Order: sequence, then C-alpha cells, then structure tokens
Amino acid sequence: MGAEWCYLREQETKQLHDSYSSFSSSYFMDKSSSPSLPLRSRRRLLWVQGPVIVGAGPSGLATAACLKERRVPSLILERANCIASLWQLKTYDRLSLHLPKKFCELPLMPFPSHFPTYPTKQQFIQYLQDYAQHFGLEPAFNERVECADYDPSVGLWRVCTSSWTEYVCRWLVVATGENAEAVLPQIRGMDEFQGPIIHTSCYRSGAGLDGQRVLVVGCGNSGMEVCLDLCNHNASPTLVVRNPVHVLPREMLGKSTFGVSMWLLKWFPVRMVDRFLLLVSWLMLGSTARLGLARPRVGPLELKSKAGKTPVLDVGTLAKIRSGQIKVRPGVKRLRAQGAEFEDGKGEEFDAVILATGYKSNVPSWLKETDFFSVEDGLPRTPFPNGWKGKSGLYAVGFTKRGILGASMDAVRIAQDIERDGRTSQGI
Repeated sequence: MGAEWCYLREQETKQLHDSYSSFSSSYFMDKSSSPSLPLRSRRRLLWVQGPVIVGAGPSGLATAACLKERRVPSLILERANCIASLWQLKTYDRLSLHLPKKFCELPLMPFPSHFPTYPTKQQFIQYLQDYAQHFGLEPAFNERVECADYDPSVGLWRVCTSSWTEYVCRWLVVATGENAEAVLPQIRGMDEFQGPIIHTSCYRSGAGLDGQRVLVVGCGNSGMEVCLDLCNHNASPTLVVRNPVHVLPREMLGKSTFGVSMWLLKWFPVRMVDRFLLLVSWLMLGSTARLGLARPRVGPLELKSKAGKTPVLDVGTLAKIRSGQIKVRPGVKRLRAQGAEFEDGKGEEFDAVILATGYKSNVPSWLKETDFFSVEDGLPRTPFPNGWKGKSGLYAVGFTKRGILGASMDAVRIAQDIERDGRTSQGI
C-alpha cells in the first residue's frame, strides 16, 4: 500500500507537477510492493516514478532527454528560475563556446546548421531552450535541494527541498556539475580596499569601467577573456598570474586545436601529442614565458588528464599583452585601500578588482553520501570514464572535467543503466 499512500499525501502538492501522475512507464513504480515511508516532520511527500535529477544545466537536460527517449520519466529540480542558470545569470556578455559546436552539442539534437563554429552565449542559451522544448522537459524551478540521503531500510532516496517538499525516488542523478558555486579567495587586505571587488559570476562587461585600472585575479580562460573585454571598453587591466599556465591558439593548421588534439590521440600517445601542440604553439604564439606566462613542465593534455587543469585557448589576449595594453603581474601579497602589493614587492594603484578564480562543486553541502563523492572537492572519487555511477541508484553527470562532451557521454550511459535496472527489477 506504500505507493498508494504516497499518492494520497501527494495531493497536497499535486499542482507542482501534475503531469508526473500520468507517465506510461508503469514498471518504474510497483504500487503493490512500494514500501510505506514515514513522512518527515512538516514536509510534503511526493513519490517520483523515475529518477530525480538535481540541476537543469546542460548535464541535467541531456540526462532527462536520454531518459525520455527510452520512455523513462524523470523529475528535474532546479534551484534557479531558469534552465542553464550558470550560462544565463552568471556569465559575461562576450562569452562564446571555446570549442567548436560539434564538440558541445547535447545527445540526440545537433546545433542549427546556421550557427557559427563557435556559438555565442546567446546562441548556446537558445539551443538549450530549444532542446528542452523539443524533448518536453519541464524542470521544477526554484527548488533548492537542501538534503538528499539514501534510506537503506526501504532502498530509496529522499530528497528534501526549500519548498518543504520531500521527493522519494529510486534513482538520484546529481547534475549540479563542477561549477555550482563561485570560488572566493581570501586575500589579505580585502576589507581595506575601497573599490569594488566582484567575482566573474557578477561581471557582464567592461562598459562601466571605462578608463579605470582593474586588477584581474586569475589567468584561466575567464580571466584572460575578461582582460580582453576590459581593453575593448577602454579600461586598463592587470592580470595576476600566480602559477604556470598553458596558453594554446584556439586553432592550428586550419582546424580547432581541440579537434586536432582528439584526432592525434587516436594514433599517438599523450606526451607525443603534447610535444606537437607545444611546438606549433611556440611557432604561432612565440614564447609565452617572456610575457610572464610560464608553462607547466607537464604538457597541456597530460595536465588536463591528471589534474583537470584546462589550457587557455587564446582569442586575442596575448596580442594585448604584447602591446602593453594588458599588464601581467605575479601573485597578490595583499590589497591596500587604493591598490595592491604583489609578491615581488612592487605595488600599484587600482580602481576595481575582478576575481576570475573559478567555481567549485557544492555537492558536499547537500548530498549525505561520502563513498562516491569526495567531501574535499565534491567530485566523484573514481576518475573518468568510470565516475558516472555510484551505489544504490546514485549517478553523477557533468563532473568529468571534459566539458559538455564528457557530460553527454555520461548522460547516455546513465539513461541506459537506469532503463536496464528498471526492467531487470520488474522482470522485463
């Protein structure tokens, strides 16, 4: 009687997702054998026939679409009020895909043919919206997951949200990804600095910084591109480079650098491909070390594989550095009221500070599970390509450190596995 009881309780909140009571894949809920679950204090209970997917970004949408293609229902929970909230709400205006569109499309639906090789932010968002509409994906918005844990006594996941709803499901797909929360470093003197200090998640363009001296902390793709954007808006950026970084041309030999790399890896070992990439990069870009951008000792692809550090793809920033329009400085020792002091002992005055210090996973803050996900970094403990499946119906998508391509691969695997598990348990 457990499932029937759940549905009676569900009537209180049936308006949330009325459509979930009419899924045709009946084998995903065995009404005669579903366990009776005690209702947590003051929470409304909702039984979900298929998996609950946490996160309506590209990873969550891809997984839901692959499941739907296999006639497996799912429920997407999204803390924001829109899909792809990172792209829509927390990215700068000039952003475009760093890789060609063929490496960034989600399963089952390519980009429109008229889109450029590197779609803009607005074009990518439109693609995701069209993707959700095409597959009829309707996430539950403004549903922040506060706690999710596995109840071994009944073999089900219990997902509690900010709306005082408890979703009960057999499978849980974590799709919040590697970039859920901004990383905000603590720099000595931040409380003394009199100008604005913002993270790139709050930066849209340099339009309001015309003529100002801006310190950009962080030299990844975002930091480099923000510096370029600031130059284009007549600001004077200074880029802080603490650690060695690989900067590669976005294209080489008339092809995307990423595409060339993937093709070469079919035939040659990683280190040989790395040597080739660095040679071509030196021929095209010259010595980046002379510009204050020393390269790591480990090659770009090997470093990406081992440490997850993505090489920077140059879209024009190096030319601005060479011309002196962008200055490069070592790590920040401390901030002062009107500027910063660097690790080499030199100081400069600045009007604003932008933190291009990246993002991190927020999984440990809400998922009460530590075997599959690491408490330290919130990523699956098992490396790619086997980090998509945990125990007891737990899955991860968007944590491969291989962008949308890696997420799409995992989405297909997860959909296949959940369908197989559902059929096996019902003897189908």
